[in-house]
Amino acid sequence: MRAANKGVNWIWSHIARLCPMISAMFPAESSNPLTDLAWLVEAGADEAMLDEPVNRFVQRAAPAAGATAPGKPAATKSIPVASPPHAGERRAFPHENKAAPAGAYTDQIGAALDIAAKCNTLDELRAALEAFDGGVLKKNATHTVFADGNAQARIMLIGEAPGRDEDRAGLPFVGRAGKLLDKMVAPIGLNRAENFYITNVLPWQPPGNRDFGLEEAAMCLPFLRRHIELKAPDMLVLLGRIAVKNVLGKTEGIMSLRGKWFEYFVNGRMVPALYMLHPAYLLRRPVDKKLAWRDMQSLEAKARELNILT
Repeated sequence: MRAANKGVNWIWSHIARLCPMISAMFPAESSNPLTDLAWLVEAGADEAMLDEPVNRFVQRAAPAAGATAPGKPAATKSIPVASPPHAGERRAFPHENKAAPAGAYTDQIGAALDIAAKCNTLDELRAALEAFDGGVLKKNATHTVFADGNAQARIMLIGEAPGRDEDRAGLPFVGRAGKLLDKMVAPIGLNRAENFYITNVLPWQPPGNRDFGLEEAAMCLPFLRRHIELKAPDMLVLLGRIAVKNVLGKTEGIMSLRGKWFEYFVNGRMVPALYMLHPAYLLRRPVDKKLAWRDMQSLEAKARELNILT
C-alpha cells in the first residue's frame, strides 16, 4: 500500500507540475491523492504527454533541422510583408491565373454547376457528364445512363435512377419497369421512338440499388436542370417520388401528389408537369394500375389541349 501511494504521489506531482491549472483546483491540504487522481482520470486527464508544459496559446515557428536542441523553443522568424500596390494597380492573389487540373475538383456540386452551365447542346452535356467525376456513384456504375427516345419530342419523362438492366445497357427504362411504361403510354399514342424523351434524376445506378443521398442528388441536379433547359420540352412527366422531390421540391405523399399538374419554369416560360406513380411501384402494387390509367388519360387530354398530340 505504501508503494502504491508513493507511485500515486509521483504521478500526482508530475501532473501538478505539467498542469498548474489542474493542481490549482485542489487545495494544498488535499484529500487522499488516490481520490484526486481518480477524479482526473474520470475527467479524461489520464495521460502525461510531455516532460515540460506547453503553452498552446503561443504560436512558434517550426525549428530548422539541427538548429535547436530538442525540447527548446525555436526562435520565431519574421515574415516579410509585401508592400501595398501602387495607386490603380491591382494585387494578384496566389490562387489566380492557376487553372485547376482536370479531375482536381473537391467541390463536386460547385463543379457540376460550372460544367453544366457551359454546355450548349445535348451532345455536349452527355460528353461532360461522361467525363465528370461522379464519385462513388460513377465509380460503381457500368455506364452513364443519359437519355433515350426522340430528342425532338415535346414530352419529356423523368424517372429516378437507373437499375441493374439500365446500368448494363446504358439506357433508361429498359428493364421490367421500362417495358411496363411502354405498355402504359401506348394506348394514348406515345412511344419513345417518335414522341417522347426520357431520362433520370441520376445518371448512375446507386451501389446495390440503394436510395441515393442528398449530396449525391445535389451533385446531379445541375446536369438534370441543364438537360431540361437544352431539351426545352412543352410538357414534363415526373415518374416517382424521387423525381417530383428533386425537380419540383415536393415532399408530400405520393398518393396526394399523383395525377396533379404543376408548373416548371424553363427558358423563360412555365411548362406543365404531371406527377405519376413510378412503373416499378406499379409492379409491386398492381392494384394501383387503375390510378395510373386515370393519370394517362389526364396526360392525353393535356397533350391534345396543347396540340402536342393530334
